[in-house]
Amino acid sequence: MAWNQPGKNGQDRDPWGSSNNQGGNSGGNKGGREQGPPDLDDIFRKLSKKLGSLGGGKNSDNSGGQRTLGGGGKLAGIVAVAAVVIWAASGFYTIKEAERGVVTRFGKFSHLVDPGLNWKPTFIDQVRAVNVEAVRELAASGVMLTSDENVVRVEMNVQYRVTDPERYLFAVTSADDSLRQATDSALRGVIGRSSMDRILTEGRTVVRSETQRDIDETIRPYNMGITVLDVNFQAARPPEEVKAAFDDAIAARENREQYVREAEAYANEVQPRANGQAQRILEEGRAYKARTVLEAQGEVARFAKILPEYKAAPQITRERLYIETMERVLSHTRKVLVNDKGNNLMVLPLDQLLRAPGNASTRNTQESSSVLRLPPAADSSDRASSSSSFSPSDIMDQRRANAQRSDSQREGRE
Repeated sequence: MAWNQPGKNGQDRDPWGSSNNQGGNSGGNKGGREQGPPDLDDIFRKLSKKLGSLGGGKNSDNSGGQRTLGGGGKLAGIVAVAAVVIWAASGFYTIKEAERGVVTRFGKFSHLVDPGLNWKPTFIDQVRAVNVEAVRELAASGVMLTSDENVVRVEMNVQYRVTDPERYLFAVTSADDSLRQATDSALRGVIGRSSMDRILTEGRTVVRSETQRDIDETIRPYNMGITVLDVNFQAARPPEEVKAAFDDAIAARENREQYVREAEAYANEVQPRANGQAQRILEEGRAYKARTVLEAQGEVARFAKILPEYKAAPQITRERLYIETMERVLSHTRKVLVNDKGNNLMVLPLDQLLRAPGNASTRNTQESSSVLRLPPAADSSDRASSSSSFSPSDIMDQRRANAQRSDSQREGRE
C-alpha cells in the first residue's frame, strides 16, 4: 500500500497513525509530511514525550520547547543504542587450549565451555577458566612425632591435576586447601606409625607409598575433581639439636651394612669352593670304597684259586707266596739284599751310596756295608721254612749289631 492514501477526505494517514494538520482538517496528517518515509527525529521526539510523561513532566506547546524536547530524546536514543552495542561486545571472551570454562548463570552452574572464542550475556553469565592440563604442586612440611617417640622434620611435595572443573570449583569451598589438609593428616598418620630409623634409612619408599594411599582414601568421598599424580618424599631429618648424634648413628649403620655385604660376598666366594672340595672328598671316598671292595673281591677270588694248589703242594705254594710278598715289600725300598746261599745276608745301603761323592762313597759303602747273619738251617726245606718266618724286626736288630761292630773296628784302626 502507499504511504498516504490519495484525497483530502481524511484518508491520507501515514502507517504510524499520524494525520496531517494542514487546513484544520481533523483527519489530516498532524505534524507529518505529506509523502515519504517517517522521520527519525519524529520517532525520537515521540519516545522522549512518552518518557517525559512517565516521569511526570509537562511539555509546553511552543516551538522552543518542542525543539528542546526533540534534541534530548535523540541523545537518549543514541546513548541507549551505544549501551546495547557495548553490552553485546563485552560478552566475547576466549578460553585457552589447556583450559575449560565453567559458566554460572546468576551464580548457579550452567555448563562447560570448550577452548576457543565464545560469547556470554554480560551481567547474567560468569565464566571461570580452569587449567586442566597443568600439573600443580603442593608442599607439606612440619615437625612430627614418630612411633618410637622421636621428633623428626619431614618435607613432602604432592603433584596433582584438575580432572573435573565443575567439581573442583563447587564440590568444596577450596579444593586446594582441602587437599593440603588431607596431605598433612595423611603424612602425620604415616610418620606416627613408623620408627625414626625406618624413616631416615630404608623406609622412605614405604612412607611415600603409604602417604599417597592415605591421601587418595581421604579425598575420594569428597569427589573434588582432582587426581593425585605423585608424592615425593623430599627430606626427613632430625632436629638440629641432635643432628650430630643422628649422623653418627647413620654412619655406624651404613658401616654395618657395608660389613654385612662384604661378609656375604666372602661367603659367596668361599662357600662354593668348600662345597666343591667336600664334593671332591666324597667322590674320592666313594672311589676308594669301590676300589677297596673290588680289590678285596679280587683277593678273595685269587685266594680261592690258590687254595686248591696249596692243598696239592703246600710247601711249594708257601715258598712262592713268601717270595712274592718279599718282592712286593722290598720293591719300595732302596736297599739291596744279597744272599750267597749261606747263613750271611748282605745289606747294601744304596741311599747312602748315592749321596756320598767320589772314593769316599766307595769307602763308606764298604765300611757301612754290613752282614746280616741268618739263623742256621739243616736243609733247604728248613731254610725255606725259616725264611718264611723271618721278620723285618730281626733284620733291623742285626743291622744295629753290625753297625756297632763296624764302629768298634773303625776306632781300633784309628
